[in-house]
Amino acid sequence: MKVIHLISGGDSGGAKTHVLSLLQNLNKTITAQLVCFRDGPFAQEARSLGIPTMICGGNNILRTRRQLTEYIRQGGYEIIHCHGSRANMIGALLRHPTGVPVVTTVHSDYKLDYMGRPLSHLTFGNINAWALRQLDYRIGVSDAMVDLLIQRGFPPDRFYAIYNGIDFTPAPNQGDRLEYLRSLGADVDQNSVVVGIAARLNPVKDMSTLIRGFAAGYAQCPRLRLVIAGDGEEREKLGDLAKELGVEHQVTFAGWISGGMDRFYSALDINALTSLSETFPYALTEGARFHLATVSTAVGGIPYLIDQDVNGYLFTPGDWQSLGKYLAALGNDDALRRDMGEKLYQKASTQFSIQRTVDTQLHIYQEILRRHSRPKMARDGVVICGAYGRGNAGDDAILEAILQEMRSLDPDMPMTVLSKDPKSTRLTYRVQAVHRANFPAWHRAMHHAKLYINGGGSLIQDVTSRRSLWYYLHNIQTAKRCGCKVQMYGCGIGPVIRESHRKMAARVLNANVDAITLREPDSLEELRAMGVDKPEILLTADPALTLRQAPEDQTDSVLLRAGIPPHGRYICFALRRWKGFEEKAPLFSKAAEYAYRTYGLTPVFAAVEKHLDPGANQMAARGLSVPHYFLNDAGSAGTIIGALSRMEIVVSMRLHALIFAAGQGIPLAGVVYDPKVSAFLRYIGQEQFVDLEALTEAGLRQMIDHCAAQSAHPEAQAEAVKRLQEMEQRNVTTARRLLGM
Repeated sequence: MKVIHLISGGDSGGAKTHVLSLLQNLNKTITAQLVCFRDGPFAQEARSLGIPTMICGGNNILRTRRQLTEYIRQGGYEIIHCHGSRANMIGALLRHPTGVPVVTTVHSDYKLDYMGRPLSHLTFGNINAWALRQLDYRIGVSDAMVDLLIQRGFPPDRFYAIYNGIDFTPAPNQGDRLEYLRSLGADVDQNSVVVGIAARLNPVKDMSTLIRGFAAGYAQCPRLRLVIAGDGEEREKLGDLAKELGVEHQVTFAGWISGGMDRFYSALDINALTSLSETFPYALTEGARFHLATVSTAVGGIPYLIDQDVNGYLFTPGDWQSLGKYLAALGNDDALRRDMGEKLYQKASTQFSIQRTVDTQLHIYQEILRRHSRPKMARDGVVICGAYGRGNAGDDAILEAILQEMRSLDPDMPMTVLSKDPKSTRLTYRVQAVHRANFPAWHRAMHHAKLYINGGGSLIQDVTSRRSLWYYLHNIQTAKRCGCKVQMYGCGIGPVIRESHRKMAARVLNANVDAITLREPDSLEELRAMGVDKPEILLTADPALTLRQAPEDQTDSVLLRAGIPPHGRYICFALRRWKGFEEKAPLFSKAAEYAYRTYGLTPVFAAVEKHLDPGANQMAARGLSVPHYFLNDAGSAGTIIGALSRMEIVVSMRLHALIFAAGQGIPLAGVVYDPKVSAFLRYIGQEQFVDLEALTEAGLRQMIDHCAAQSAHPEAQAEAVKRLQEMEQRNVTTARRLLGM
């Protein structure tokens, strides 16, 4: 593989470190040629690292374009990789004459690159904004940067994320700590807890918040000291602020550190960052290399490294009060500081190493080349329609599973999702999405697709809404008329109450659907009763059964944010409002108290649909006299599954809470408001359920007793779930066949 990298040659900071370390390591595997548009320290350092480097100077853009076009053709380069505004502009001009895919790495928010320089922002900033939209692919330095650009209208399926990685080889001994700190001017002794930051002193880094937070922390922990490594236009202003707050003797402005940063980080106890905007700063991974406890603003990709309350602390930009509280907590607790620093090191060294970065970059190149060589087809890809974009974790889990399975068939497959909130869907799943009411948009998507998926859930029903039934049937008809194969994917059917609706549904499904895969036998019986017999019908399982739980540290963080100790003993209640729920709500409170007093299980009331369920949970917990918690937003399907895996018993009205918990082997008790709940529980051989209207205090207690006994013997349920997971693959094989693969 031969890749040519374009960069201005005047870069510094994180972008410089990223490019040089990446190219040095890429050249061990592929040819990565660096082209700088000016000579200087950047190019000289690249050469010293053994990176093949060429200078293509001058201000004549057309001549530069001709030179590079010829150089790329003669050299057989397969990818053009740009870094920075000038490189992006040249890369945009090279797309057509070379016919080579052009990718850029976005190292920072281009709207903030020229902060405080209005003329440069007006010229270079706008040129860069134009060029970024002309390129084929974009790489964000963190998922947060990718999300930011998708929010600004960049195509979501043309993005990749990469993280700045460093070499975590243990550093040699850096010498006497106190001697070094005193050489910088710091007033320290053996008892001092030193907070440090390495950053430019400019507005984006928001050092005023750092000094205010430090002063607040120092008031609670006089052991604290602050050392600032860096310089910039705000130096005098920050010195005045430290004096005003009475901490001028505890704050040291060390200026730029020469000779590398290892000695600086090795002398610290706490690493801090207060930036208003970042992608994924090296300062935090460099601190993690030295096992430093870390406090940072929750910007850019930083929350992907720091799990709140687990391996560090995060705060909102400008919130100096929280910063002060966290600094004081770390300063006053040596064990906490060491524990957080060690956990951060363990995560950073495994997930954010330079080798991980290089492997990710090579994978991105391979995918770009594969996509670039993909034949242009009149019909390609999939349109997926369901109850998506409503904030319901169950429906979103179905979409996540279907997308995952389609990508297992073809990782480059074009996919379009019909969603109530297309912006959120694009951000969450990095997939093209259109509003479910935008008929022209999804009509165009169907004309270009090969397969239409009516995706998961109980979409063919008229209990919650007649209009939704009409909508989904209309879409199925439209997809068929547009020439798509049509699959109803791992779905439930019914209840369809009105006889006119049953006849209409049978007519539409028989005439337009190629295959129906069903998540449980009750739906099969409903289809037969309706007279649907023309499509191929297979019994499979819910796609959400294939989803996995999030990593342990992410789950810990979700629980801690809700105030829940991660490793307690819990019983979960996942409830929703339904006809008759208010009358039955006190029974859940009594059941929660019974579980606590009988089995020592602390109740956790979890929301599957975060906009609706918290109200039901509050109602059920009203008057509860034992300790209990509310998990109102458990995040994505992965973290919800992770949270449920920490429960010993799950009592649920929500189908997908039962599905997620079943997949983790957790004993289940179902409260049935809809036949789909009892259908699933019967399908896995679980008979612990009762209709909401028939619910009694004694019945709930009996189910909890049964679950408590079952927890010692989870084998039967685990075997049933394993069988369903294997059956679920028939959803995928059916889609593969309809796609002609």
